[in-house]
Amino acid sequence: MSELNNIALKIISLGKGILAADESTGTMKKRLDSVNVVSTEENRLKFRNTLFSSESMKSCIGGVILYDETIKQNFNNTSIPKIILEKGSVPGIKVDTGAKILANSKDEKITEGLDGLRERLKIYYSLGARFAKWRGVYVISDSFPSKIAISTNAHALARYSALVQESGMVPIVEPEVLMDGTHSAETCLKKTSEVIKKCYEELILHKVELTGTILKPNMILPGSSSNKKISAEEIADLTLKCLTESVPSEVPGIAFLSGGQTEIEATKNLNAINKKNKSNFIMTYSYGRALQQSALKHWSKNLDDIEGTQKVFNHRANMCSLAAKGKWSEQIEKN
Repeated sequence: MSELNNIALKIISLGKGILAADESTGTMKKRLDSVNVVSTEENRLKFRNTLFSSESMKSCIGGVILYDETIKQNFNNTSIPKIILEKGSVPGIKVDTGAKILANSKDEKITEGLDGLRERLKIYYSLGARFAKWRGVYVISDSFPSKIAISTNAHALARYSALVQESGMVPIVEPEVLMDGTHSAETCLKKTSEVIKKCYEELILHKVELTGTILKPNMILPGSSSNKKISAEEIADLTLKCLTESVPSEVPGIAFLSGGQTEIEATKNLNAINKKNKSNFIMTYSYGRALQQSALKHWSKNLDDIEGTQKVFNHRANMCSLAAKGKWSEQIEKN
């Protein structure tokens, strides 16, 4: 288990975070469609390799979450996991098969993918993966998330985590309470705390070694359709309250998802959290769009402009890394 703790710390220490490049083929098609690029296997690989071979990978990205297609690909006769390893980063893999409608609660989701997971993990390990990710999703309303959704998703996350550790990899535990809705930040705090506490109840029940895990939660934010906007400092206070009261101290670190925030919002809020963080938890990032979006837009104008695309990505990764140390500012962002 000390080896799993070492892997977890390698991924999230020293201002490093996680690049979430695990979009399914369908999701990646939507991203590429939005910038008028055809979603071929070649184009998906070309964009991702542009990021993976960037200079900022060495200093800012401790781990990369891959999709099943990507972990099996090669670029110029070198496997994608090897390209990531050569930059000093740890290859990881998304292992859930997606969120499906939850029986007896049709407005909520349950994440599937436990069947055959033990065998798939062996294959991913042999391909070079040393951590894995599984995402549970929860909606907020007056009656949601329901006890069924909280309980079943926590159970699935725990079973997945136990199997991942059995296979010699670090599980990322991702219970995402979605931003969609008109709810207040206080409601988000209450519901997210309930979700996270239940996850740890199940993880402990399933004998998961918490020192060899990473939590990937949402920040505490008002709903995306809420009229009440709050400052980065208030977001930081509520997020820290939630996590210090809900997460066991053995967990080495927390890598936030960006969950609908813009690149700047995700950076600014992470910075505010780290300026106020008095806990022993490392608090960093596990961003997809909030690391990739500007680079994707730049790349879409000329798919052969590797250097220009990497320059845009390097800037964003460096800003996130500064935020993970509480050293980002709007002035540095502009410069």
